[in-house]
Amino acid sequence: MSVKPAAPSASFSGPFALGTLSAPDQAPFPGLVVPEGRVLDLRSALGDPALTTRRLFERWDEVLPRLGALAANGATDTDTAAGVDAWRPLDGLRVHAPVEPRQIFQSGANYRQHVIDLELAHRAPDDPRTPEAARAEIAEVMDRRAAEDLPYVFIGLPSAITGPYDDVVLPSWAEQPDWELELAVVVGKPAYRVSASEALTHVAGYTIANDLTDRATVFRRDMKAIGTDWLRSKNAPGFTPLGPWIVPAASIADPGDLRVTLKLNGETMQDESTEDMLFGIARLVSYASQTAQLLPGDLVLTGSPAGNGMHWGRLLRDGDVMDGSITGLGAQRTRCIAQGAS
Repeated sequence: MSVKPAAPSASFSGPFALGTLSAPDQAPFPGLVVPEGRVLDLRSALGDPALTTRRLFERWDEVLPRLGALAANGATDTDTAAGVDAWRPLDGLRVHAPVEPRQIFQSGANYRQHVIDLELAHRAPDDPRTPEAARAEIAEVMDRRAAEDLPYVFIGLPSAITGPYDDVVLPSWAEQPDWELELAVVVGKPAYRVSASEALTHVAGYTIANDLTDRATVFRRDMKAIGTDWLRSKNAPGFTPLGPWIVPAASIADPGDLRVTLKLNGETMQDESTEDMLFGIARLVSYASQTAQLLPGDLVLTGSPAGNGMHWGRLLRDGDVMDGSITGLGAQRTRCIAQGAS
């Protein structure tokens, strides 16, 4: 039984957002979405039959004013460039992941309360400290880390991305699949060795990512010195539901103060502000760019707040429904299906 909404919602901040959509039995197209619930196929509007959302970001500074003008015209039914008939209702269209990035940079251990909770959950049985003393000590370490240390960033695979309303298949080998709702940064122009003060000028917009993780395979059991195994624990097909929309950076007043909320079968599990991040967006983008060149359309995931399944002692299973939302960016809904289940 499907749990997908009858129609995706055009609820987001600002005059427009970007998405990738398709009509039944037709190829996906890059769409300009307005809050009135209508979509413009940007291939025809911008005269580029091969256009994708990623190619939009390759021309971001040039095309952004044009997108604003198209959205303003579409909102008033006076579009003379593309024609009113080029706009179509959002209802009835399938919403795909809004962009196909070449690279995904993922931040770990970046929410203060989340890290404290994880550290407490993994305390040694013979730890002599009281929970209160341990929490205070860990909090002090986190504050010192935010002031003096570097972000923790690793690489994800684009093949793990799926749409914001698509079912997520839980692999048979995943013993402890968990949710991690995150704010995702979309890169708008190449960034290499940029400073934190200039990093935000390379950000085109923001979207929602649910960075699923199999907790049982995070750490290698055969050789602990190897450390974390992010390939196996995070990159199964469909383990990164993305979207629904990319909202331009100019429409988000303060990305450091957005509410990240995930509900599991209607029950709130994560509900935290991005203000709890140890390393903000500018520091994350700058840090990743010191080693790699960030490309237009790439994603920088900013980490997950407190309230994961390990905290609640409740991991994902067949039939679970996750509803994720972030202030101003809309909402996604995904259903979990065990591999091999009908």
